[in-house]
Amino acid sequence: MPLVKRLSAEFLGTLWLVLGGCGAAVLATNYPGRGIGYAGVALAFGLTVLTGVFALGHISGGHFNPAVSIGLWAGKRFPARELLPYIIVQVIGAIAACGILYSIASGQSGFDVVKSGFAANGFGETAGSPGHYTAYAAFVSETVMTFFFLIVILGATHKRAPGGFAAIAIGLCLTLIHLISIPVTNTSVNPARSTGPAIFVGGWALHQLWLFWLAPILGALLAGFFFCWLAPNDEPEIVGDAAPAKEIVVEEA
Repeated sequence: MPLVKRLSAEFLGTLWLVLGGCGAAVLATNYPGRGIGYAGVALAFGLTVLTGVFALGHISGGHFNPAVSIGLWAGKRFPARELLPYIIVQVIGAIAACGILYSIASGQSGFDVVKSGFAANGFGETAGSPGHYTAYAAFVSETVMTFFFLIVILGATHKRAPGGFAAIAIGLCLTLIHLISIPVTNTSVNPARSTGPAIFVGGWALHQLWLFWLAPILGALLAGFFFCWLAPNDEPEIVGDAAPAKEIVVEEA
């Protein structure tokens, strides 16, 4: 598949992820008794990944996240030469999504992008941390959650994993991650997703953005290197004590 088509798919998929997930947080939660709440936002993020991977994964791999691209590189699933182009279009896709979201949200009388927090990620006494958790807690949360997100991605897309179910596992994993960590940081595990809202909010969101690049990338690298040791993708399948069975190649999602 030509690189330009793969980059286009990554742009579109990241746009969809941020528009769907952050859109649910910004547009559908501030209705007492009728809003979707944290569980609804968590499900929205999971559904965007599930649908995006099914729709576009066969074109670009369905990363939609710089940390995922970096983790796949660390796991020897993605070439280093394509990292920068993927990351650039992912960030652009996230910013474009937030532009669309802002144009919708600002149609409500009294909307204030800074006061609302615009689903930006953060820590401390900011709108980016609903529970006002410390920077240390935020860093640990983002690192660990990204680590397990990449473990699930690497495991679900391994050539020996059951075929056709990767998008479901990945989408449900992201849902679970949000259910755990929305109160801590509004949940990032995705530097592009953090960058889009931060640009529109400015101030504290931009000042704290470093954590939402550093922690997810660290978690992704740790997961990639660990899983590469745990289950190399080129390792032949062993059935009991028998000789290596014929390898079955499963298309990665």
